[in-house]
Amino acid sequence: MDITGIPFGTTDWSTIEPTEHKGVTGTAYWRTRQFGNIRVRMVEYTAGYLADHWCTKGHILFCLKGELNTELEDGRQFSLKPGMSYQVADQAEPHRSSTSSGATLFVVD
Repeated sequence: MDITGIPFGTTDWSTIEPTEHKGVTGTAYWRTRQFGNIRVRMVEYTAGYLADHWCTKGHILFCLKGELNTELEDGRQFSLKPGMSYQVADQAEPHRSSTSSGATLFVVD
């Protein structure tokens, strides 16, 4: 990631209008800011959320609240609790998210 041309600024995430993204089950609500080629999101998954696709986009993801389950296409599974993060490169390892109880994440990609 090359962070250039972005002046200092702050973000009040409560003022960013969420967009709705349906999963196979449940819903993800994204509050998104774009800084050059860097997308930054506050993502809230409802209880029972299951992604409707295998994602190949790279992310740095930090769990703020709840518990997030991430399954890799090769079958490995990981669980994130508040204070934990994961990172994955573009086109590296297809992954999808789910949560039984709901989760709030901070994502940079």
